[in-house]
Amino acid sequence: QVQLVESGGGLVQAGDSLRLSCAASGVTFNGYGMGWFRQAPGKEREFVAGIAWSGGSTYYADSVKGRFTISRDNVKNTVYLQVNSLKPEDTAVYYCGASAFYNGRARFNPTYWGQGTQVTVSS
Repeated sequence: QVQLVESGGGLVQAGDSLRLSCAASGVTFNGYGMGWFRQAPGKEREFVAGIAWSGGSTYYADSVKGRFTISRDNVKNTVYLQVNSLKPEDTAVYYCGASAFYNGRARFNPTYWGQGTQVTVSS
């Protein structure tokens, strides 16, 4: 069975950094595009970053471009999201998703989801 398990969230101050991780099991990881979404209270889920199976193509939402970096390790079956210069408006639950059809572009409809990790940024 497919499992995506996020970790690395926490309570930080504005300007701080975090590295979120998403460990995958039950899938042939290097055959899946991966991505990170976030959902703040009262808001719709937002697609913030995606990466193709090879790592050769990535996507970032305008709201995070220049501050967030997505990467993957196909040996460790893990995708990462390095989040720098955090702002209070980055506060959200961050979810990772996986799809065999995702190619690193702006549209991503995951087949599988993780349970999420909370990121809270205080001002």
